[in-house]
Order: sequence, then structure tokens, then C-alpha cells
Amino acid sequence: MKSESLRSTSDVLLLAPVRGLLAEVPALLGQLAAFAPDAVGAGLSAEELGSLQQYFVRSDAEPVVPLTTNEVNEVRGLSRFGEVRVPNPTYVELLRWADARGMPIEPLDPSEDRTARLFTEHIGYVELVRRTVKERSVGRRPPTPSTPDEFALAWDREVAGGRGSRDFARARDRHLVRRAQRLGTGKSRIAVVVDRERFDVVRALFAGELAEPLAED
Repeated sequence: MKSESLRSTSDVLLLAPVRGLLAEVPALLGQLAAFAPDAVGAGLSAEELGSLQQYFVRSDAEPVVPLTTNEVNEVRGLSRFGEVRVPNPTYVELLRWADARGMPIEPLDPSEDRTARLFTEHIGYVELVRRTVKERSVGRRPPTPSTPDEFALAWDREVAGGRGSRDFARARDRHLVRRAQRLGTGKSRIAVVVDRERFDVVRALFAGELAEPLAED
């Protein structure tokens, strides 16, 4: 798991565990407890967060989770590093941690409708076909790096390395950082949790290292 302390509208602890890997959860919760944030934001849409709360955190029985072929292949590739769970245990356990402390988690990603619009704005038909081909290719021959951190980055490069895909991801990350800055206004410390592959861009946006506007998209 990558983590870094930053300064924005408040002190920010940016945490980026590898998606799906159960072994990342203890370190995440340990750093959160030590940091003692006034608020926590997550790289989820409001709809995603609500579904996790309803079906996996506050429900007595978990539903069956249908997976896309790409998700199945990613889980298989990552499982060589340890137990992998779906949905992502990072966010399920984060929500349970927050519930126990009476602390709401703020969804920082765009809504599902807005995300769909961003996707169509940045990813055209040709790149969509290329993404599909790449997903099938990486599913047949998943990357074999020596660490889960490297696996997460390699998988993302293979599947979403096209220009339009990068522009789409950057737009989503700008939205997240803007929302996090608003969340931090008037607070001393906030924690922000994102998937590992988003860490570098989100960190750079917080640090002002990318010459990109953070105004409303």
C-alpha cells in the first residue's frame, strides 16, 4: 500500500491500497487509527458507497456479486499474492471502521451518470474496441511482477493505457481532489483512500505539481 502525508486545505493522509487484496486492509486501518482524521473521503461514487453500505456492511447476508470477465481475470492474476475479495475489502472494512466510530465516509468520485458522461467524452469507439482487445489479451496473459503493487500498476497500464483512457482517469481524479479539498475546508486532518493505480496522479494534484485546473468540470 502506498501512503503519503500532504498539505492542502488541511493535512491530508493519502492511502492507496491494492484493490481487492485482503492483506492490505490491516495496514490501511492501522494508519487511519494513528492519523485520527476529522473526516475520511473515498474514491467511490455516492451510488457505489450506498450499495456497499446496504448490501455488505449493514446486511446480515451478502449477495452474490456478478463479475465481468475482466474482473475475474484481474482477481485470478492478483490471487498469487494472497486472498482476494470482491467487492473490494478496502472499502467494505473502511465503512465498518467508520460506522464503529460514527464517522460518515464522503464519496469523492463523480456520480455514476457523470462518470458515464466523462467516459463518452474522452473514450471514442476506436479506443473502446482497443480496450476490449487489451482486456482479453491481459486476461490470457496477465502480468507477472514480483509484488502486488507492481501488478496493480501493470494491469492498469495494459487495460487503460490509451490516451483517451488516461484523460478519462485524469478528469475523474481532478473531481476527486476538488471534492477532497472542499471536505478539508475548516478541518485539521482528513484521510483520502483511493485504489493504488490512482495514487500518483491524485498525489500530484494535491501537491499542485500538475498544471491542470481544479475548477468545476
